[in-house]
Amino acid sequence: MNSVICSVRGLVLFALLDAACAGLGMGVPLLCIGLGLLVGWRAARRLEPAGSAMPQMLRRLLVTGALTSAFTFLMMLVIWGPCLAKLWENDAELANFGMPMLLFEPRPSFIAWLALMVLISPFLQFLMTLFGSCVTLAWRSDETHALA
Repeated sequence: MNSVICSVRGLVLFALLDAACAGLGMGVPLLCIGLGLLVGWRAARRLEPAGSAMPQMLRRLLVTGALTSAFTFLMMLVIWGPCLAKLWENDAELANFGMPMLLFEPRPSFIAWLALMVLISPFLQFLMTLFGSCVTLAWRSDETHALA
């Protein structure tokens, strides 16, 4: 029961931190991607690698990365989803929307910006969470070899 309470507490804490990072970035999830590194580090530190339980631990780290990414995806969908309606408006001033002109034309740049915010950024957070886990596990394995 205690691990369930800790995991729920951890999920709530992550949700609050992720929302704060998205708010500090004014809807741009750059800080959320960096938070993925800390979440990966913490997840790898919490899970104790036992010799035969390594595949199970790696699966749990993948689930942790998927949860962080899914929450950020839903949050970005809430933030940027209403802007999708502007794609079908003929008189929409996409050039004055306030996003960078990535592709030098307003409509393709707007589509690229939304894809970057809603799809690519949560995937980058997933990768950063896995990277943090892998680096932590590599350091831990060096520590165990040094002690042996």
